[in-house]
Amino acid sequence: MTTIAFIGLGNMGAPMAINLQKAGHDVRAFDLSKEAVAKVVAAGATAAFSAQDAVQGAKVVVTMLPASQHVEALFLGKDGAPGLLASIAPGTLVIDSSTIAAATSQKVAKAADAAGIDFIDAPVSGGTGGAIAGTLTFMVGATAVQLARAQPYLEKMGANIFHAGDVGAGQTAKICNNMLLGILMVGTSEAIALGVANGLDPKVLSEIMRRSSGGNWALEKYNPFPGVHETAPASKGYAGGFGTDLMLKDLGLAQENAMAVKATTPLGGLARAIYAQHSLGGNGALDFSSIIAALQAHPPKQA
Repeated sequence: MTTIAFIGLGNMGAPMAINLQKAGHDVRAFDLSKEAVAKVVAAGATAAFSAQDAVQGAKVVVTMLPASQHVEALFLGKDGAPGLLASIAPGTLVIDSSTIAAATSQKVAKAADAAGIDFIDAPVSGGTGGAIAGTLTFMVGATAVQLARAQPYLEKMGANIFHAGDVGAGQTAKICNNMLLGILMVGTSEAIALGVANGLDPKVLSEIMRRSSGGNWALEKYNPFPGVHETAPASKGYAGGFGTDLMLKDLGLAQENAMAVKATTPLGGLARAIYAQHSLGGNGALDFSSIIAALQAHPPKQA
C-alpha cells in the first residue's frame, strides 16, 4: 500500500482518486470543494486540510487541475507564498494529469528535479466514463525510469498508457488529441443538426453515420443530441462531463502551440472561435457537446 496525495477532485479527478483507493492505496484527498472531498472520502480516502497537508508522508502525488496557472501556482508558489515543492519530500513521484501548456510542465519539472523530486506530465483522455471505469488513456511525458515508477499507479486508473517522450510530450499529445476532438464534435453536431432539420430521427441518423465513413468517438460514445446515448451528458442536461470552457482552454493551448512552431491548424482555429462564441452565450459550464445548440435554429430539448 502506498500513501498517495491526490489534489484536484473534479469530474475526472474524483473517480481517478477513488480507483486508487479501491486498489488498496491510502489516498489523502484535497480540493477547494468540500463536496468533492466528501465524495472521495465516502469511498475510503482520507480528507486533507490543505495541499500541504495532503503531501505529508506521501510517496506519490497526483494532481488534476484546470489550467497552467493553477499548476504553476500550486507547485512553484505565487505572490510570495511558497509552492508545494517545498513541502514534498525528495524522492517523491509527482504525476500531473492536468491538461496544460507543455512549457509549464517543463518549467515545474525543472524545479522539481532541482529538489530531487520526479515530476512527470500524464494528461488523460476517455471522459468521465473512462475515469469511473478506470479505462482512461494516459499520454506520458517522462524518462523511461520515471514511467516505470508511475506505471503501477497509472494502471489502476487507465487501460492505455503511452510514453509520448520526455517531460512536456504528454501535454503536446493531449492538445493534439483535444483539438481533433473539438473539431469532431462540431462536425458531428453539424451533421446531426442538418439531419434533424430535415426530419430525420437523430438516433437512426447517428447509427447510420456511426457504421459508415463518418463514424467517430462522439457518435460512438458521446452523442451530442439528447436521448441518443442515455449515459452521455447530452441526456443529462449537459451537466458534468467535460466543460465547454475546458475545451475552449485546450483549443487555445493548441493554437498557442501551433503559432510557436509555425504549424497550420485552420480547423482548430475555427473550432476555437465557435466554442468561444458558445461560451460567451453563457454555456461555459455545460459539457462541450452542448455546442450542438449553437448550430441549430431550434436547439434540442434537454432530456
